[in-house]
Amino acid sequence: MSSQAPTRQSADATATPWERLSGRLILVQAGLLAAPLGSFLLALAVSGGKADLQVLIALGSVLITFLVVTGIGVMRYLTTRYRIADDRIELRSGLLFRSQRAMSLDRVRSVDLTANPVHRIFGLTSVRIGTGEQTSSAGRRLTIDGVTKAQAAELRDRLLSRRTAAPGRAADDDGLIADMDWSWLRYAPLTIWGVGGVLTTFGTAYRILHEMKIDPLEFGFVKDIEDRYGSVPLWFGILVTALIVIALGAVFSTATFTEGWYGYRLEREQGGTFRVLRGMLVTRSVTIEEKRMRGVELTETMLLRWARGARVNAVASGLGDRDENSKRSMLTPPMPRNDALRVAAEVLSEHESPTLSALRRHPRITLRRRINRALTATVLLVAPLAALGLWLSRTWLYAAGITALVLLPATLAMAYDAHRALGHTLRDRYLITRSGTFARRTVALERQGVIGWNVTRSVFQRRAGLLTLGATTAAGNQCYKVRDVGVAQGLAFAEEAVPGLLAPFLEQAPSHRRSR
Repeated sequence: MSSQAPTRQSADATATPWERLSGRLILVQAGLLAAPLGSFLLALAVSGGKADLQVLIALGSVLITFLVVTGIGVMRYLTTRYRIADDRIELRSGLLFRSQRAMSLDRVRSVDLTANPVHRIFGLTSVRIGTGEQTSSAGRRLTIDGVTKAQAAELRDRLLSRRTAAPGRAADDDGLIADMDWSWLRYAPLTIWGVGGVLTTFGTAYRILHEMKIDPLEFGFVKDIEDRYGSVPLWFGILVTALIVIALGAVFSTATFTEGWYGYRLEREQGGTFRVLRGMLVTRSVTIEEKRMRGVELTETMLLRWARGARVNAVASGLGDRDENSKRSMLTPPMPRNDALRVAAEVLSEHESPTLSALRRHPRITLRRRINRALTATVLLVAPLAALGLWLSRTWLYAAGITALVLLPATLAMAYDAHRALGHTLRDRYLITRSGTFARRTVALERQGVIGWNVTRSVFQRRAGLLTLGATTAAGNQCYKVRDVGVAQGLAFAEEAVPGLLAPFLEQAPSHRRSR
């Protein structure tokens, strides 16, 4: 945790000189004007080059913004200092309101390096130093924004030099674990996020044009598309639109994959840390301490699973709050499943990934629960179409019938798949649990990392004799669930995984109830 710098400093700390940010930071701040300047040029182009009042206002806004941003950059450069003195790193900033903060080196859990496109143009990097605490307090991290690459690398090495390797690992295990293979690009389109990105892009563009008093529906090519759609059947137009959106989504996903994972390397460094390097436009360097690893999570989304692909996330403590953990825990991009299993095994220093363990099956009644959900979802989607058919036209009845014929087999297949995915077991020092159909997740969690159990039962679970058992931990998502397991099976599993942790909270059933 960050704290106020002590008023009494040792002689060594006093003698340590303060270091400045790079003077190129001022140019980086000025580069933030690209967006408002682009808006001004667009407004000028739309107005036909006429400098009316609206254009003059835009120009004045750009000039004022330039002065303010440049002034902020100069102030940051002149007032921000940092140094490593004794056993702490200190950061001093501010002109009117001075801020001086210090963080003990023993509490440093991560040193991440990030460089956005503007930073990269000027050879700068942002250094983010975190304690790994899962609080919203700003005191859990220090950010030094605007140092050169050499300064950032030196600072990272100095801050992590005190890290010690995890016990039981040989020094010759250090080195490359995985790096980018461009054949993995085939997995990039196998995600729905690309389609969501396309829809979001179109929606944002429409809103911006609307705010600028420009109606995109009046563009010539838009009218031409509208005329073409009017000359074809409705079902054909919907089909073509869906195919276009899917194709654009695949392109968007591929571009996102390329930008996010370009130059990917996963390394084990001396001193007991893992380092993930990646990024094309925005370069990222994420550090995870090996001694804080509590397991791995193997994620297989539906389309990725069909293509025999998977990706690996770290289950580790000290990665920050939930949002930070989801970003910093990614160890690999989507890759062949066998490669993902190899990475998981190497990260855990095991000969074979624990996620390959044979799992204990869940009661058959869990299949009935998932079939009921599938039937309910189908009815909820088909019923409105059938109602419109009874009220308006038989065409809607035909649509309801076709929808039911398509959805019912699909939802039932997903119900069976979700049931087959359920499982749990113990293997050596790991607790393994698996669930999910849209995104199947297999988690191998160290048993010594389990600090409690969370037992939940819904009304329907109580009627079916089931419960959901959650293993709480300080790492990762903080709770990993064994879903829809039998009551006796689940409680016995918890006691076997961590003996004595759950037993004090259980009540023995009366003998007359057991005899029934």
